[in-house]
Amino acid sequence: MFNNKIAIDLGTCNSLVYLRGKGVVLSEPSVVAVSLSDNKILAVGEMAKEMIGRTPDNIKVYRPLKDGVIADYRVTQAMMRHFISKTTRGSRFFKPELVISVPAGITSTERRAVIEAALSSGARQAFVAKEPILAAIGAGIPINSCSGHMIINIGGGTSEVAVISLGGIVTAYSVRVAGDKIDTAIAAYIKKKYNLAIGTQSAEDIKIKVGTALPQREPRFMEIQGRDLILGLPRNIKISSNEVCEAISDVLAEIIQAVKQVLAETPPELSADIMNKGIIMAGGGALLPKINELVAQNTGVPCFIAEDPLFCVIKGTGIVLEHLEEYKKVVMSKK
Repeated sequence: MFNNKIAIDLGTCNSLVYLRGKGVVLSEPSVVAVSLSDNKILAVGEMAKEMIGRTPDNIKVYRPLKDGVIADYRVTQAMMRHFISKTTRGSRFFKPELVISVPAGITSTERRAVIEAALSSGARQAFVAKEPILAAIGAGIPINSCSGHMIINIGGGTSEVAVISLGGIVTAYSVRVAGDKIDTAIAAYIKKKYNLAIGTQSAEDIKIKVGTALPQREPRFMEIQGRDLILGLPRNIKISSNEVCEAISDVLAEIIQAVKQVLAETPPELSADIMNKGIIMAGGGALLPKINELVAQNTGVPCFIAEDPLFCVIKGTGIVLEHLEEYKKVVMSKK
């Protein structure tokens, strides 16, 4: 029996692939390296990510997804083909059915682009499902119950806030502000304060190692290297977690604003449910220390981090994949 059903969490930063019956089989950065001279794909995923900021003129490293949607169609297609061939070895002649996660705020044109990229990558059929619902399913929220549940999914390109009841989204708001913007804010802060230029990889490293959403009594420190903007020479500095907190405060404020907007538009009955149950956070952004405390402080609603927040969307996509007939009507639109 060939395994012909695949779920893909097509993320701005990372893409995860789920194979029916096997679970998550692939987790790689959404990065592709292309040779400009002969237009050939050189590397995809982890290998391509290692090339960022280190390539000669004839090699370009792309992140084909921007803000959760396709920015470069051809490169996205090549990346999806790579994921499909890597996970369906030996069943080359059997075209798989794909379920792909997309942001809730996606336009119909953007959605069509995802479906077309999937079909031209070798899929027999492609369905797209909205990330907040998938994240909720993956976080173990009973989405079909008649009570309200609120989920915040902070990815690499988008942050999505949704209230879910009876298997559907009641109110939702999507902002194209997430992990990537946090990295940019850290790099901009260091440039302004220390006259030091650092790459996106270093900024992401800082976020992971000493990032925090709220100031800490005992800050942690990290030594970083960059290029002095005045002398043009390499230089080391030490940065504290409280400085990172200051650097990213404006980006987090935009996400909090989206949460407040959704709460303001939520029907009173569902608001009471959310107040009792609390808000659930998923996505890579939920790994930022104290981010749930920041949300709780600003909204007055208890906030909890889902188990394995990074894998909530792909777990949910996997559950949809395993029970495709059940979920077809509720979650997805087929083109």
